[in-house]
Amino acid sequence: MPAHSSHPTRRQVLRGAAAGAGIAFGSKLLGAVAAHADTANAPEYDVVVVGAGAAGMTAALTAAKRGLNTLVVEKAAKFGGSAARSGAGIWIPNNEVILAAGVPDTPAKAAAYLSAVVGAEVPADRQAAFLDNGPAMISFVTRNSPLRFRFMEGYSDYYPELPGGLPNGRSIEPDMFDGNLLGPELANLNPAYIPVPNGQVVFSADYKWLNLALVNAKGTAIALKTYDRWIKAAAQGVKPLTMGQSLAGALRAGLLRAGVPVWLNTPLVDLRVDAGRVTGVLVTRDGVQTLIRAKYGVVVASGGFEHNAEMRDRYQRQPIGTDWTVGASSNTGDGIRAGLAAGAEVALMDDSWWGPVIPLPEEPYFCLAERTLPGSIIVNQQGKRFVNEAAPYSDVVHVMYEKNAAAPDIPAWMVIDQNYRNRYLFKDLAPTLPFPDSWYGNGALVRSGTIAGLAAKMGVPAHDLQATVSRFNGFAITGKDLDFKRGDSAYDHYYTDPAVIPNSCLAPLWLPPFYAFKIVPGDLGTKGGMVTDAAARVLSPAGAVIPGLYAAGNAGAAVMGHSYAGAGSTIGPAMTFGYIAANHIAGSR
Repeated sequence: MPAHSSHPTRRQVLRGAAAGAGIAFGSKLLGAVAAHADTANAPEYDVVVVGAGAAGMTAALTAAKRGLNTLVVEKAAKFGGSAARSGAGIWIPNNEVILAAGVPDTPAKAAAYLSAVVGAEVPADRQAAFLDNGPAMISFVTRNSPLRFRFMEGYSDYYPELPGGLPNGRSIEPDMFDGNLLGPELANLNPAYIPVPNGQVVFSADYKWLNLALVNAKGTAIALKTYDRWIKAAAQGVKPLTMGQSLAGALRAGLLRAGVPVWLNTPLVDLRVDAGRVTGVLVTRDGVQTLIRAKYGVVVASGGFEHNAEMRDRYQRQPIGTDWTVGASSNTGDGIRAGLAAGAEVALMDDSWWGPVIPLPEEPYFCLAERTLPGSIIVNQQGKRFVNEAAPYSDVVHVMYEKNAAAPDIPAWMVIDQNYRNRYLFKDLAPTLPFPDSWYGNGALVRSGTIAGLAAKMGVPAHDLQATVSRFNGFAITGKDLDFKRGDSAYDHYYTDPAVIPNSCLAPLWLPPFYAFKIVPGDLGTKGGMVTDAAARVLSPAGAVIPGLYAAGNAGAAVMGHSYAGAGSTIGPAMTFGYIAANHIAGSR
């Protein structure tokens, strides 16, 4: 795991900067609230939820089922946020799905593992709240929406060697959902980041095997199964949705059944505060600023600030930008800035749900399996390896930033050979197919018949790159990575090729031509936001509760701290703290 010894001082600086930004932002907008022409006749709901992603829709569904008149306002023209774009893994220990599958989880194991991963940085009561409420949340949404789940068998916890870690994993994902159940609202579902090919029904857990479909019997069988699912669905008149599309679609269907309105194209402008209590929201609806009162509470679940260049420049390490994130484009930090104006404390603003990204011309590509499959390495601008390429994606980028000043690795390069290209799926390109000319044209990819020629196009020393490849090839033969321990963890082997021995993570680079992909620090979204307590209530810098204000998802500082427990450590806590917030509001009436 990456070291974070420099973070406390850095966070103090960032919090001060954030507070200053919030005061400036709030001064302007509070004037707008005061100038609103009609506050006496403003509509009132028991609960107003800001954001129609996984956190917001879970909060709204919970509030409605607890008897609260609830409204969801969403900035974007589509609902679902980043969750709808995602693979929708959900990390919730001890949930009914994994226990039914025979996973040997216990509350004690989960608590020991989360504590070991997160450390003391996140208060123990918040960790406990997540672990205690997560299973109940899964049961709740299953019983109150069409959402169903599948165990992602074999998708290891990210640090399975730590106390309480499970090599076979704890992550679940949505089962198939029939989009027909949404009716006309299906047209308002945020599209997937990478759409499933027509004629297939693919789950996140399938991708491990689809990568290997050409060289592995199980991979071939899984590929055929994805077509079979589609044929059966078509015969039954089902419009099959999986992954993030299933998650967001099924939650929205639950809200439809519960009679919860979702106002799209309705961005948050500010929070209404009366006598120190948050009592509503100011939004823009149909071009008019409108006050909506919240009798019992406001839940801010508006996502992070990954698409706000000014905030990223202010709070995060350089180089950074908005072009490398795969988060929803509507995530510009509106809820966080409104919370700052209302007096909220913030934390983790310097961090994100990082991952290595290839800056392709059409959009950034979050590089998950490709950097783990055998026959690939990642090198810095000196042509040298600097990280375990198969490590958890967040860790890889943490290392990139930590080492960049001493030995520049932004951008880094992922090097593969033709043997790799002949065997494995890359993004959505089948093995052996040529890479698009546009990838070469924008500099995201270079190619050469020799390592020396490749080094010249990469701009790295040829001698050093040749020495790196030679040393790595030796490790591949022995099966032991003496430099960065690639393959030592069970997690390293999830996206690998079991036919490669003695280490499924390691294969030599030997067959020309050779390729190098540019690698930059991307993310799934930012991780910093408002500080909350175990009840999801937003806190001030003095640690006092701001009455009426709750936060969940990436609008709040992550319960995972600077780490990442397993696949779905973003969505699992987001949904859980949305559930916690609504239940606390209902119980405090």
